[in-house]
Amino acid sequence: MANVITYGTFDLFHIGHLKLLQRARALGGENGTLTVVVSSDRFNLEEKQKHCVIPHRERAEIVGALKCVDKVLVEDSWEQKRKDIIDNNIDIFVMGDDWQGKFDFLKDLCEVVYLPRTPGVSSRDLKNKSGI
Repeated sequence: MANVITYGTFDLFHIGHLKLLQRARALGGENGTLTVVVSSDRFNLEEKQKHCVIPHRERAEIVGALKCVDKVLVEDSWEQKRKDIIDNNIDIFVMGDDWQGKFDFLKDLCEVVYLPRTPGVSSRDLKNKSGI
């Protein structure tokens, strides 16, 4: 049993998001938990220079409705990750492998795992294809 946490924008929710969350949840084992932290609109725009199609409250509600997700938080700064890990007794921090190495500084608090992304699907590609 392990408590797992992951972070993301989850705009234009797609199969890649679902598969990542399911794999993250599986790392926790049968009685583990998955906490998903959804980036706020302000954080996405001001810190990541990303414009979201779906407001963060709706993105959080979508993510929270998934049976693999136990808890949803909102991310409003890069720095809050350490606090989230401590406050939620996290054992495993999970991100997609496009972030490989970027969160290794958290290894003093928990295990850090980078999962392969689902090939052929990304929010950026969906936005580009649709002209958003």
